[in-house]
Amino acid sequence: MSCKSSLCLRCAKVSVDNWVSQVSRVLHEGVISRHISLTVPALFRTPLYQNAAVVLSAFMRCGAPCLDDVYSTVRGKALRGGSMTVLHPHGRHGQYHPHLQVIAPRGGYDGRGERWDHLTYLPYELLRRKWQWHLLTMLRQTLKTEAIRHVVDTCFRKDPNGLVSNVQKGQVPSQYQSLARYVAKYVVSPPLSVRRIERYDGHQVTDHYRSHRTERVEQETVEVDTFIGRMVQHAASKGFKRIRYYGVPATKTFAKGKVMLQAALAQVEGVVKGAVKSITRLTYRQRYAQSTGRDPLRCPHCQSTMDVWYIWHPTYGVICDEGEVIKRGTYAAIAARAGP
Repeated sequence: MSCKSSLCLRCAKVSVDNWVSQVSRVLHEGVISRHISLTVPALFRTPLYQNAAVVLSAFMRCGAPCLDDVYSTVRGKALRGGSMTVLHPHGRHGQYHPHLQVIAPRGGYDGRGERWDHLTYLPYELLRRKWQWHLLTMLRQTLKTEAIRHVVDTCFRKDPNGLVSNVQKGQVPSQYQSLARYVAKYVVSPPLSVRRIERYDGHQVTDHYRSHRTERVEQETVEVDTFIGRMVQHAASKGFKRIRYYGVPATKTFAKGKVMLQAALAQVEGVVKGAVKSITRLTYRQRYAQSTGRDPLRCPHCQSTMDVWYIWHPTYGVICDEGEVIKRGTYAAIAARAGP
């Protein structure tokens, strides 16, 4: 009966745990991955917000071909990698700042040679320029207006070295659980945690955040209407998927690609073995026991396991009534059909 809202603190824990379990099944053993952030310059944030219904899906699709382009340029041949792409719509103090958090394999599949090519080095300058070209080309083709063309030309002149793209050092397989939690919490939880709100007097809200510019903790006081607006502007439209899989981790072709990828990896030396382990999805009972140390379905008096007997909901009324089920003879009929 969860509300499934991205602004609900209570539902966030379940969604994060479920996605970490999903990540453990999607990452391929032996494939070294990296965490990459792809950002959007400030002059494009307003057009993205105003045209979110049209642009955001195309924006998320930009990340995978951009990385494939980088890998192919470095190796001098066509490589196809893939990515788990997460749309992160806000900055540290709730402002609209859409950017992509990507968990991507450090390399790509060579279709001609039928082998996997590992990249030991990812040129940062090349990634910046490639991301600028893919992002601005997408905007120019999606929003076909004169104003956008002018802003795109301005961005190319203003940032000749490309856009900001951060590549995390190290490799993901040994730390993918913490990385998945870091990435997922921005998707299924509010832009601002409750503990960062310091004061509310009915008219203004004071909160703190760590500034990227100064690397210090700074305070900000805004009107309550402004604060609420900052929070709700990040709620995506119904049905919009803020976590998507492209290329090698794509769920549609995962089973087929896994066989092909393992055969390709067998030809490569120095791959990571056994770094990724599968994590089963936890039930409500397991999560509750993990958090509190107490089994919610064990009776505190007789220590026997309790069963659901009756559920009533304020909107839907009675959802489950075991007494009525027994009176109707449902279980007796099932037992009779089952036989001895």
